[in-house]
Amino acid sequence: MTAERPEQPAERGAAPPAEEPAESLVTVVVALVVNALIAAAKSFAAVITGSASMVAEAAHSWADTGNEVLLVIAERRSQRPADARHPLGFGKDAYIWSMFAAFGLFTAGAVVSIQHGISELVDPEPASDYGVAYAVLGISFVLEGISFIRAYRQARADAHRRSVATLEHVARSSNPTLRAVFAEDAAALIGLVIAFFGVGLHQLTGSPVYDAIGSLLVGVLLGVVAVVLIARNRAFLLGEAVDDALRDAVRDEILESPEIDRVGFLHMEFIGPGTVLLVAAVDLVDDRSEADAARELRRLESELIRRPHVGRAFLTLAAPEDG
Repeated sequence: MTAERPEQPAERGAAPPAEEPAESLVTVVVALVVNALIAAAKSFAAVITGSASMVAEAAHSWADTGNEVLLVIAERRSQRPADARHPLGFGKDAYIWSMFAAFGLFTAGAVVSIQHGISELVDPEPASDYGVAYAVLGISFVLEGISFIRAYRQARADAHRRSVATLEHVARSSNPTLRAVFAEDAAALIGLVIAFFGVGLHQLTGSPVYDAIGSLLVGVLLGVVAVVLIARNRAFLLGEAVDDALRDAVRDEILESPEIDRVGFLHMEFIGPGTVLLVAAVDLVDDRSEADAARELRRLESELIRRPHVGRAFLTLAAPEDG
């Protein structure tokens, strides 16, 4: 729809602020340290107890640890400045490396857990030293909780600035590292509860079937999380447009310029976490020569890219029939 300047100026809200890369990096580093400690503890418990659920949890945590390394790489590489060969910058590197991390979660976490659960059902092995398993699960729950609280607080703060629900923000956010840490930590907490019941029922009944089922459930949980993360990264790599609220807010910002009378076309898509490419066709106030119009458009582009959420901006003149 064509947007025209109203005769009486109305109050317009600014576009939501961009997400903070430094804050996301801290969140990932916290998750990396926590998962490395938990993975080592779970591996020790898995060797001592022989529990299938503990083996699945150890595989889960090692997968998460490897994923956090990839997410740190994603954060660092996506912040590189644009150059002549990459005029839109390296923001989408965050989605590429986050995609690798999601595949790692699927293969090293989900597949290994499901495979081990099936082998335990076919050829069960007795477990022992249940106290070690419970202690490690309890410590792991506390550490995972610390990492999850960090991710949740960042997500809640970003969601509050954008006036949306926290879970909605995590699902739709252009920040793949925040979404990955949030989802993986949430899955880890659920997986620990599943493992606790698997080990507990194994101890109470003496049947390893419950332990094996716990391993299978953890694997399915990780598979679902991995598929969701892969789908979201794929959407941003293909070029996902911003939502209507952000698009309308930026359109209103453009109309705030006294030199612009109408916006005939506006396209915005993410080229990185919290960064968009903006392409618009506008109608300038008053008739101008071609040279004056070109200079004015370049000036307006320079103003737009100074805003934190606009990575590149391209403006052209709108035709009368544009809309």
